[in-house]
Amino acid sequence: MKLIRNIAIPFVPVYYAITSLRNRLFDLGIKKSTSFDFPVICVGNLSVGGTGKTPMIEYLIDLLKADYKVATLSRGYKRKTIGFQLANESSTAESIGDEPFQFYNKFKKEVLVAVDADRTHGIQQLRQLNEAPNVVLLDDAFQHRRVKAGLNIMLTTYDNPYFSDYVLPTGNLREPRSGAKRANIIVVTKCPNNISDDQKSVYLKRISPEDYQHIFFSSISYSNTIISAETKINLGTVTNFSLVTGIANANPLVDFLNGKGLQFEHLNFKDHHEFTEQDILALEKKEFIITTEKDFMRLKQYPSLKTKLFYLPITVVISNNAVLDKLVKSFVAL
Repeated sequence: MKLIRNIAIPFVPVYYAITSLRNRLFDLGIKKSTSFDFPVICVGNLSVGGTGKTPMIEYLIDLLKADYKVATLSRGYKRKTIGFQLANESSTAESIGDEPFQFYNKFKKEVLVAVDADRTHGIQQLRQLNEAPNVVLLDDAFQHRRVKAGLNIMLTTYDNPYFSDYVLPTGNLREPRSGAKRANIIVVTKCPNNISDDQKSVYLKRISPEDYQHIFFSSISYSNTIISAETKINLGTVTNFSLVTGIANANPLVDFLNGKGLQFEHLNFKDHHEFTEQDILALEKKEFIITTEKDFMRLKQYPSLKTKLFYLPITVVISNNAVLDKLVKSFVAL
């Protein structure tokens, strides 16, 4: 690992220079950013994957859907389609991507779910619909600067905060740390449930927010109920199972299950793993499978797994959430 890092270090100034120049061109208006005359909220991060964007999007949907027509717009990572796609009853994880498919399955007709690699075009297409949204949530679009969102929410994890990281390929940052200054709201995610005020103060000092920035801390809350395509059961009633994950960082989930004293094997795949025929044949031999909601969206299409496949729901818990809710609602109401 040390050798790999030493090899990568010479490339850091090159990557840093390229991403810094790109941002500077957008800041100066040389590269065009499109603004919209209705609320567009961007949720993203500086690092590659695993900061909790999906739970945050779902938090915002729950916050706004009763009063507004909400749409989510994602790139649709690893989907088998191109261009603008609006989720419907025939959509699959392959046609729109696993995370948008999760949004659609969870909220159905309560929100519009769309994908488009060109976010500007995607927003324009959404606004041409008969029931056009009046709020658009951009999923993982912090670096998609061709759209100038009215509110930028940037996420960074407690265990690997952006201020201690480096740009690719040595670290995990997609752009220099200075990009955090574009955020109106910064949420430190996946914090310990018992995070202290002293620990928060350390992070606040390291972030050193600008006057216009608001900092929040959030943690993951795991359900004690697991869900299949047909039923729900109590997690505590499961004695032995296989945990299947295809997410960026499964450690918090593994820690939670270990903390409950459960016995399981962990089949750990890379983020957004495309399950092969061999993978499915191997899973068919397992007696009981628990997975994440995102992975469930890709695996539930296989009838042979139907009776043994369950997912564990999660929610995001934000400290001082009333202030965050007010900030978001005030922006949307403008």
